[in-house]
Amino acid sequence: MALSRRRSQYLLSALEGLNIATPVVKPYVVPAAVVILIALFAIQPQGTARIGKAFGPIMSLWFLAIAALGIVGISRHPAVLAALNPLYGLRYLFSNGYVSFLVLGGVFLCVTGAEALYADMGHFGSRPIRFAWSGIVLPSLLLNYAGQSAIVLEGTPTTGNIFYRLCPAPLLIPFVVLATIATIIAIQSIITGAFSMTRQAIQLGWLPRLRIVQTSEEGYGQIYVGVVNWLLMIVTVGLTLFFGKSDNLAGAYGIAVSATMMLTSGLLFIAMREVWGWSLLTSAAVAGVFLCIDACFFLANLVKVAQGGYVPLLLAALVYGIMLIWHRGSIKVAQRLGEQIITVDEFMRWIKSQNIPRVPGTGVFLTRTAHDAPPVMIWHVKHNRALQENLFVLNAVTESIPWIKNSERLIVTEVQPNYCRPSR
Repeated sequence: MALSRRRSQYLLSALEGLNIATPVVKPYVVPAAVVILIALFAIQPQGTARIGKAFGPIMSLWFLAIAALGIVGISRHPAVLAALNPLYGLRYLFSNGYVSFLVLGGVFLCVTGAEALYADMGHFGSRPIRFAWSGIVLPSLLLNYAGQSAIVLEGTPTTGNIFYRLCPAPLLIPFVVLATIATIIAIQSIITGAFSMTRQAIQLGWLPRLRIVQTSEEGYGQIYVGVVNWLLMIVTVGLTLFFGKSDNLAGAYGIAVSATMMLTSGLLFIAMREVWGWSLLTSAAVAGVFLCIDACFFLANLVKVAQGGYVPLLLAALVYGIMLIWHRGSIKVAQRLGEQIITVDEFMRWIKSQNIPRVPGTGVFLTRTAHDAPPVMIWHVKHNRALQENLFVLNAVTESIPWIKNSERLIVTEVQPNYCRPSR
Protein backbone atom coordinates (compact mmCIF):
# COMPACT_ATOMS: atom_id res chain seq x y z
CA MET A 1 0.00 0.00 0.00
CA ALA A 2 3.00 2.28 0.25
CA LEU A 3 2.96 2.15 -3.54
CA SER A 4 -0.48 3.77 -3.62
CA ARG A 5 0.59 6.61 -1.34
CA ARG A 6 3.70 7.18 -3.43
CA ARG A 7 1.68 7.45 -6.64
CA SER A 8 -0.70 9.97 -5.09
CA GLN A 9 2.08 12.13 -3.65
CA TYR A 10 4.19 12.09 -6.81
CA LEU A 11 1.35 13.17 -9.08
CA LEU A 12 -0.05 15.81 -6.74
CA SER A 13 3.43 17.24 -6.24
CA ALA A 14 4.01 17.43 -10.00
CA LEU A 15 0.71 19.17 -10.74
CA GLU A 16 1.01 21.60 -7.83
CA GLY A 17 3.54 23.54 -9.88
CA LEU A 18 0.58 24.97 -11.75
CA ASN A 19 -0.44 26.78 -8.57
CA ILE A 20 2.72 28.87 -8.79
CA ALA A 21 2.31 29.54 -12.50
CA THR A 22 -1.34 30.54 -12.19
CA PRO A 23 -3.32 30.20 -8.94
CA VAL A 24 -6.53 30.04 -11.00
CA VAL A 25 -6.00 26.33 -11.66
CA LYS A 26 -5.67 25.41 -7.97
CA PRO A 27 -9.22 23.93 -7.69
CA TYR A 28 -8.50 21.69 -10.68
CA VAL A 29 -5.25 20.09 -9.46
CA VAL A 30 -6.89 17.21 -7.58
CA PRO A 31 -9.49 16.46 -10.32
CA ALA A 32 -6.69 16.48 -12.90
CA ALA A 33 -4.64 14.08 -10.78
CA VAL A 34 -7.64 11.75 -10.44
CA VAL A 35 -8.28 11.76 -14.20
CA ILE A 36 -4.61 10.98 -14.95
CA LEU A 37 -4.53 8.16 -12.41
CA ILE A 38 -7.71 6.54 -13.74
CA ALA A 39 -6.44 6.81 -17.33
CA LEU A 40 -3.09 5.30 -16.34
CA PHE A 41 -4.67 2.32 -14.62
CA ALA A 42 -7.15 1.88 -17.49
CA ILE A 43 -4.37 1.34 -20.07
CA GLN A 44 -2.56 -1.28 -18.01
CA PRO A 45 -4.27 -4.26 -19.72
CA GLN A 46 -2.69 -3.12 -23.01
CA GLY A 47 0.85 -3.26 -21.64
CA THR A 48 3.60 -0.66 -22.01
CA ALA A 49 6.14 -2.52 -24.11
CA ARG A 50 5.62 -0.30 -27.16
CA ILE A 51 6.08 3.02 -25.38
CA GLY A 52 8.55 1.70 -22.80
CA LYS A 53 11.51 2.53 -25.05
CA ALA A 54 10.77 6.23 -24.61
CA PHE A 55 10.82 6.04 -20.81
CA GLY A 56 14.63 6.04 -20.51
CA PRO A 57 15.32 9.19 -22.58
CA ILE A 58 12.48 11.10 -20.91
CA MET A 59 13.67 10.23 -17.41
CA SER A 60 17.24 11.11 -18.36
CA LEU A 61 16.02 14.51 -19.56
CA TRP A 62 14.11 14.94 -16.30
CA PHE A 63 17.10 14.27 -14.07
CA LEU A 64 19.36 16.47 -16.17
CA ALA A 65 16.77 19.25 -15.94
CA ILE A 66 16.48 19.12 -12.15
CA ALA A 67 20.28 18.96 -11.89
CA ALA A 68 20.57 22.07 -14.06
CA LEU A 69 18.03 23.93 -11.93
CA GLY A 70 19.96 22.91 -8.83
CA ILE A 71 23.18 24.30 -10.28
CA VAL A 72 21.42 27.58 -11.04
CA GLY A 73 20.20 27.77 -7.43
CA ILE A 74 23.67 26.99 -6.07
CA SER A 75 25.18 29.74 -8.22
CA ARG A 76 22.86 32.24 -6.52
CA HIS A 77 24.10 31.30 -3.03
CA PRO A 78 27.27 29.17 -3.23
CA ALA A 79 27.65 29.17 0.56
CA VAL A 80 25.13 26.34 0.66
CA LEU A 81 27.94 23.96 -0.32
CA ALA A 82 29.16 24.22 3.26
CA ALA A 83 26.29 21.87 4.10
CA LEU A 84 28.40 19.05 2.65
CA ASN A 85 30.20 19.11 5.98
CA PRO A 86 28.28 16.61 8.16
CA LEU A 87 29.33 18.47 11.31
CA TYR A 88 26.64 21.08 10.66
CA GLY A 89 23.92 18.44 10.66
CA LEU A 90 25.28 16.64 13.70
CA ARG A 91 25.65 19.91 15.59
CA TYR A 92 22.02 20.82 14.91
CA LEU A 93 20.82 17.31 15.75
CA PHE A 94 22.48 17.22 19.17
CA SER A 95 21.92 20.84 20.18
CA ASN A 96 18.19 21.32 19.61
CA GLY A 97 16.76 18.43 21.58
CA TYR A 98 13.26 17.23 20.72
CA VAL A 99 12.86 19.72 17.87
CA SER A 100 15.83 18.30 15.98
CA PHE A 101 14.44 14.80 16.50
CA LEU A 102 11.17 15.84 14.88
CA VAL A 103 13.09 17.36 11.96
CA LEU A 104 14.36 13.86 11.15
CA GLY A 105 10.83 13.02 9.99
CA GLY A 106 11.03 15.77 7.37
CA VAL A 107 14.62 15.03 6.42
CA PHE A 108 13.69 11.42 5.78
CA LEU A 109 11.38 12.46 2.94
CA CYS A 110 14.49 13.38 0.94
CA VAL A 111 15.40 9.72 0.55
CA THR A 112 11.92 8.28 0.08
CA GLY A 113 11.48 6.60 -3.26
CA ALA A 114 14.81 4.79 -3.13
CA GLU A 115 13.05 1.75 -1.67
CA ALA A 116 11.07 1.45 -4.91
CA LEU A 117 14.26 0.21 -6.56
CA TYR A 118 13.73 -3.13 -4.82
CA ALA A 119 10.51 -3.62 -6.76
CA ASP A 120 12.43 -3.44 -10.05
CA MET A 121 15.39 -5.56 -8.97
CA GLY A 122 13.90 -8.66 -10.53
CA HIS A 123 13.39 -6.91 -13.88
CA PHE A 124 16.77 -5.30 -14.42
CA GLY A 125 19.20 -6.82 -11.93
CA SER A 126 21.35 -5.01 -9.41
CA ARG A 127 24.05 -3.71 -11.78
CA PRO A 128 21.84 -1.42 -13.95
CA ILE A 129 20.10 -0.08 -10.85
CA ARG A 130 23.41 0.71 -9.15
CA PHE A 131 24.65 2.45 -12.29
CA ALA A 132 21.49 4.54 -12.74
CA TRP A 133 21.36 5.50 -9.06
CA SER A 134 25.02 6.38 -8.60
CA GLY A 135 25.63 7.91 -12.02
CA ILE A 136 22.43 9.87 -12.68
CA VAL A 137 19.75 9.87 -10.01
CA LEU A 138 21.72 10.58 -6.82
CA PRO A 139 23.91 13.39 -8.26
CA SER A 140 20.85 15.08 -9.80
CA LEU A 141 18.91 14.90 -6.54
CA LEU A 142 21.81 16.24 -4.48
CA LEU A 143 22.27 19.18 -6.84
CA ASN A 144 18.56 19.97 -6.82
CA TYR A 145 18.23 19.75 -3.03
CA ALA A 146 21.28 21.98 -2.68
CA GLY A 147 19.72 24.44 -5.13
CA GLN A 148 16.49 24.53 -3.14
CA SER A 149 18.42 25.12 0.08
CA ALA A 150 20.41 27.89 -1.61
CA ILE A 151 17.39 29.93 -2.67
CA VAL A 152 15.87 29.51 0.82
CA LEU A 153 19.08 30.88 2.36
CA GLU A 154 18.92 33.71 -0.14
CA GLY A 155 15.48 34.68 1.16
CA THR A 156 13.04 33.00 -1.23
CA PRO A 157 9.69 32.37 0.53
CA THR A 158 9.05 28.73 1.37
CA THR A 159 5.29 28.89 0.83
CA GLY A 160 3.96 26.53 -1.81
CA ASN A 161 6.19 24.01 -3.52
CA ILE A 162 9.77 25.25 -3.14
CA PHE A 163 10.88 22.82 -5.85
CA TYR A 164 9.21 24.87 -8.58
CA ARG A 165 10.63 28.16 -7.32
CA LEU A 166 13.97 27.09 -8.77
CA CYS A 167 12.51 27.25 -12.27
CA PRO A 168 12.50 30.56 -14.20
CA ALA A 169 8.98 31.86 -14.78
CA PRO A 170 9.02 31.52 -18.62
CA LEU A 171 9.97 27.83 -18.32
CA LEU A 172 7.59 26.94 -15.50
CA ILE A 173 4.73 25.56 -17.62
CA PRO A 174 7.01 23.37 -19.80
CA PHE A 175 8.76 22.17 -16.65
CA VAL A 176 5.44 21.23 -15.02
CA VAL A 177 4.56 19.25 -18.17
CA LEU A 178 7.91 17.46 -18.04
CA ALA A 179 7.46 16.78 -14.32
CA THR A 180 4.00 15.33 -14.93
CA ILE A 181 5.26 13.06 -17.72
CA ALA A 182 8.19 11.91 -15.57
CA THR A 183 5.78 11.26 -12.70
CA ILE A 184 3.50 9.18 -14.92
CA ILE A 185 6.51 7.11 -16.01
CA ALA A 186 7.57 6.68 -12.38
CA ILE A 187 4.06 5.61 -11.43
CA GLN A 188 4.05 3.13 -14.31
CA SER A 189 7.25 1.54 -13.08
CA ILE A 190 5.79 1.23 -9.59
CA ILE A 191 2.63 -0.39 -10.94
CA THR A 192 4.74 -2.88 -12.89
CA GLY A 193 6.72 -3.56 -9.73
CA ALA A 194 3.48 -4.20 -7.82
CA PHE A 195 2.45 -6.76 -10.43
CA SER A 196 5.84 -8.43 -10.21
CA MET A 197 5.77 -8.66 -6.41
CA THR A 198 2.24 -10.05 -6.56
CA ARG A 199 3.38 -12.82 -8.91
CA GLN A 200 6.30 -13.65 -6.61
CA ALA A 201 3.98 -13.75 -3.58
CA ILE A 202 1.65 -16.13 -5.45
CA GLN A 203 4.54 -18.38 -6.43
CA LEU A 204 5.74 -18.49 -2.84
CA GLY A 205 2.28 -19.35 -1.54
CA TRP A 206 1.52 -16.06 0.20
CA LEU A 207 -1.39 -14.97 -2.01
CA PRO A 208 -4.16 -16.86 -3.81
CA ARG A 209 -3.66 -17.62 -7.47
CA LEU A 210 -4.73 -14.76 -9.71
CA ARG A 211 -4.99 -14.43 -13.47
CA ILE A 212 -1.68 -13.07 -14.79
CA VAL A 213 -1.44 -11.84 -18.38
CA GLN A 214 1.92 -11.53 -20.15
CA THR A 215 1.61 -8.28 -22.12
CA SER A 216 4.91 -8.54 -24.00
CA GLU A 217 6.65 -11.34 -25.86
CA GLU A 218 10.08 -9.89 -25.04
CA GLY A 219 9.94 -8.54 -21.48
CA TYR A 220 9.48 -11.07 -18.67
CA GLY A 221 8.44 -8.29 -16.29
CA GLN A 222 5.72 -6.94 -18.61
CA ILE A 223 2.68 -8.52 -16.96
CA TYR A 224 -0.82 -7.49 -15.95
CA VAL A 225 -2.75 -8.61 -12.87
CA GLY A 226 -6.30 -7.30 -13.16
CA VAL A 227 -7.39 -7.63 -9.53
CA VAL A 228 -4.28 -5.86 -8.27
CA ASN A 229 -4.60 -3.12 -10.89
CA TRP A 230 -8.16 -2.13 -10.01
CA LEU A 231 -7.65 -2.44 -6.26
CA LEU A 232 -4.61 -0.18 -6.47
CA MET A 233 -6.58 2.30 -8.58
CA ILE A 234 -9.36 2.47 -5.98
CA VAL A 235 -6.89 2.95 -3.12
CA THR A 236 -4.75 5.49 -4.99
CA VAL A 237 -7.67 7.62 -6.15
CA GLY A 238 -9.20 7.40 -2.67
CA LEU A 239 -5.99 8.62 -1.03
CA THR A 240 -5.70 11.45 -3.56
CA LEU A 241 -9.20 12.66 -2.80
CA PHE A 242 -8.84 12.14 0.95
CA PHE A 243 -5.54 13.99 1.43
CA GLY A 244 -5.90 16.54 -1.39
CA LYS A 245 -2.29 17.85 -1.19
CA SER A 246 1.11 16.23 -1.44
CA ASP A 247 2.10 17.83 1.89
CA ASN A 248 -0.78 16.05 3.60
CA LEU A 249 0.55 12.72 2.34
CA ALA A 250 4.00 13.30 3.83
CA GLY A 251 3.12 11.85 7.23
CA ALA A 252 1.61 8.69 5.80
CA TYR A 253 4.43 8.33 3.32
CA GLY A 254 7.21 8.81 5.86
CA ILE A 255 5.90 6.12 8.20
CA ALA A 256 5.45 3.63 5.35
CA VAL A 257 8.93 4.09 3.92
CA SER A 258 10.78 4.25 7.26
CA ALA A 259 9.06 1.03 8.34
CA THR A 260 10.00 -0.56 5.01
CA MET A 261 13.66 0.35 5.47
CA MET A 262 13.69 -0.87 9.07
CA LEU A 263 12.27 -4.22 7.98
CA THR A 264 14.86 -4.37 5.20
CA SER A 265 17.63 -4.00 7.78
CA GLY A 266 16.11 -6.88 9.71
CA LEU A 267 16.06 -9.00 6.55
CA LEU A 268 19.70 -8.04 5.98
CA PHE A 269 20.56 -9.60 9.33
CA ILE A 270 18.77 -12.82 8.36
CA ALA A 271 20.55 -12.88 4.98
CA MET A 272 23.95 -12.40 6.59
CA ARG A 273 23.29 -15.28 8.97
CA GLU A 274 21.49 -17.80 6.78
CA VAL A 275 22.67 -16.98 3.23
CA TRP A 276 26.18 -15.60 3.65
CA GLY A 277 27.03 -17.62 6.77
CA TRP A 278 28.35 -14.69 8.83
CA SER A 279 28.82 -15.05 12.56
CA LEU A 280 26.16 -13.79 14.94
CA LEU A 281 28.39 -11.02 16.30
CA THR A 282 29.39 -9.68 12.87
CA SER A 283 25.83 -9.84 11.55
CA ALA A 284 24.43 -8.08 14.59
CA ALA A 285 27.11 -5.36 14.44
CA VAL A 286 26.55 -4.56 10.75
CA ALA A 287 22.76 -4.83 10.75
CA GLY A 288 22.58 -3.06 14.11
CA VAL A 289 24.07 0.12 12.64
CA PHE A 290 21.38 0.26 9.97
CA LEU A 291 18.64 -0.71 12.41
CA CYS A 292 19.58 2.12 14.79
CA ILE A 293 19.49 4.69 12.00
CA ASP A 294 16.23 3.36 10.55
CA ALA A 295 14.64 3.15 14.00
CA CYS A 296 15.42 6.83 14.66
CA PHE A 297 13.72 7.87 11.43
CA PHE A 298 10.77 5.57 12.13
CA LEU A 299 10.26 6.96 15.64
CA ALA A 300 10.52 10.51 14.30
CA ASN A 301 7.78 9.75 11.79
CA LEU A 302 5.54 8.07 14.36
CA VAL A 303 4.57 11.47 15.73
CA LYS A 304 2.67 11.94 12.45
CA VAL A 305 0.29 9.06 13.11
CA ALA A 306 -2.59 11.41 13.84
CA GLN A 307 -1.78 13.46 10.71
CA GLY A 308 -2.43 10.57 8.34
CA GLY A 309 0.19 8.10 9.46
CA TYR A 310 -2.52 5.73 10.65
CA VAL A 311 -3.50 5.06 7.02
CA PRO A 312 -0.41 3.03 6.03
CA LEU A 313 -0.50 1.18 9.35
CA LEU A 314 -4.11 0.09 8.80
CA LEU A 315 -3.54 -0.84 5.16
CA ALA A 316 -0.36 -2.73 5.97
CA ALA A 317 -2.14 -4.67 8.70
CA LEU A 318 -4.93 -5.55 6.26
CA VAL A 319 -2.58 -6.77 3.53
CA TYR A 320 -0.40 -8.68 5.99
CA GLY A 321 -3.47 -10.30 7.51
CA ILE A 322 -4.66 -11.52 4.10
CA MET A 323 -1.23 -12.93 3.24
CA LEU A 324 -0.77 -14.60 6.63
CA ILE A 325 -4.25 -16.17 6.63
CA TRP A 326 -3.79 -17.47 3.08
CA HIS A 327 -0.32 -18.88 3.76
CA ARG A 328 -1.25 -20.66 6.98
CA GLY A 329 -4.54 -21.83 5.53
CA SER A 330 -2.77 -23.32 2.51
CA ILE A 331 -0.42 -25.23 4.79
CA LYS A 332 -3.31 -26.59 6.85
CA VAL A 333 -5.23 -27.63 3.72
CA ALA A 334 -2.15 -29.40 2.35
CA GLN A 335 -1.71 -31.23 5.66
CA ARG A 336 -5.37 -32.28 5.69
CA LEU A 337 -5.20 -33.50 2.11
CA GLY A 338 -2.03 -35.41 2.92
CA GLU A 339 -3.97 -37.43 5.47
CA GLN A 340 -6.51 -38.49 2.82
CA ILE A 341 -4.07 -39.39 0.06
CA ILE A 342 -4.17 -42.89 -1.45
CA THR A 343 -1.53 -44.47 -3.63
CA VAL A 344 -1.87 -44.66 -7.40
CA ASP A 345 -2.20 -48.44 -7.32
CA GLU A 346 -4.96 -48.28 -4.71
CA PHE A 347 -6.75 -45.64 -6.77
CA MET A 348 -6.59 -47.77 -9.94
CA ARG A 349 -7.95 -50.80 -8.06
CA TRP A 350 -10.73 -48.68 -6.61
CA ILE A 351 -11.98 -47.40 -9.98
CA LYS A 352 -12.01 -50.97 -11.28
CA SER A 353 -14.00 -52.17 -8.31
CA GLN A 354 -16.50 -49.33 -8.83
CA ASN A 355 -16.81 -50.10 -12.55
CA ILE A 356 -15.83 -46.55 -13.45
CA PRO A 357 -15.97 -46.25 -17.27
CA ARG A 358 -12.78 -45.15 -19.10
CA VAL A 359 -13.50 -42.59 -21.80
CA PRO A 360 -11.23 -41.67 -24.72
CA GLY A 361 -8.86 -38.75 -24.25
CA THR A 362 -6.27 -37.45 -21.81
CA GLY A 363 -6.98 -35.99 -18.38
CA VAL A 364 -4.57 -33.38 -16.99
CA PHE A 365 -4.63 -32.73 -13.24
CA LEU A 366 -2.67 -30.05 -11.37
CA THR A 367 -1.83 -30.99 -7.81
CA ARG A 368 0.43 -30.25 -4.86
CA THR A 369 0.95 -33.91 -4.01
CA ALA A 370 4.34 -35.32 -4.88
CA HIS A 371 3.71 -39.03 -5.45
CA ASP A 372 0.21 -40.36 -4.75
CA ALA A 373 -3.12 -39.94 -6.49
CA PRO A 374 -4.14 -36.27 -6.34
CA PRO A 375 -7.35 -35.36 -4.50
CA VAL A 376 -8.63 -33.42 -7.51
CA MET A 377 -8.58 -36.59 -9.62
CA ILE A 378 -10.47 -38.50 -6.93
CA TRP A 379 -13.00 -35.66 -6.74
CA HIS A 380 -13.31 -35.76 -10.54
CA VAL A 381 -14.10 -39.48 -10.57
CA LYS A 382 -16.61 -39.28 -7.70
CA HIS A 383 -18.61 -36.47 -9.31
CA ASN A 384 -18.32 -37.33 -13.01
CA ARG A 385 -18.30 -41.15 -12.65
CA ALA A 386 -15.79 -41.43 -15.50
CA LEU A 387 -12.06 -41.21 -16.09
CA GLN A 388 -9.99 -40.61 -19.22
CA GLU A 389 -7.91 -43.40 -20.64
CA ASN A 390 -4.65 -41.45 -20.37
CA LEU A 391 -3.76 -39.50 -17.24
CA PHE A 392 -1.23 -36.72 -16.74
CA VAL A 393 -0.65 -35.42 -13.20
CA LEU A 394 1.41 -32.23 -12.87
CA ASN A 395 3.05 -30.87 -9.74
CA ALA A 396 4.55 -27.35 -9.95
CA VAL A 397 7.11 -26.68 -7.22
CA THR A 398 8.32 -23.11 -6.67
CA GLU A 399 11.63 -22.85 -4.86
CA SER A 400 12.55 -19.79 -2.79
CA ILE A 401 16.00 -19.01 -4.20
CA PRO A 402 16.82 -15.26 -3.93
CA TRP A 403 19.98 -15.43 -6.02
CA ILE A 404 21.35 -17.77 -8.67
CA LYS A 405 24.83 -17.38 -10.12
CA ASN A 406 24.85 -15.95 -13.65
CA SER A 407 21.10 -15.34 -13.50
CA GLU A 408 18.88 -12.41 -12.63
CA ARG A 409 15.76 -14.49 -12.00
CA LEU A 410 14.53 -14.26 -8.43
CA ILE A 411 12.13 -17.18 -8.55
CA VAL A 412 12.77 -20.59 -10.08
CA THR A 413 9.80 -22.74 -10.96
CA GLU A 414 10.39 -26.43 -11.48
CA VAL A 415 7.59 -28.36 -13.17
CA GLN A 416 7.61 -32.07 -12.36
CA PRO A 417 5.24 -34.63 -13.85
CA ASN A 418 4.28 -37.11 -11.14
CA TYR A 419 3.49 -39.80 -13.61
CA CYS A 420 2.35 -40.04 -17.19
CA ARG A 421 1.24 -43.46 -18.21
CA PRO A 422 -1.63 -45.09 -20.03
CA SER A 423 -4.39 -46.47 -17.85
CA ARG A 424 -4.09 -49.94 -19.22
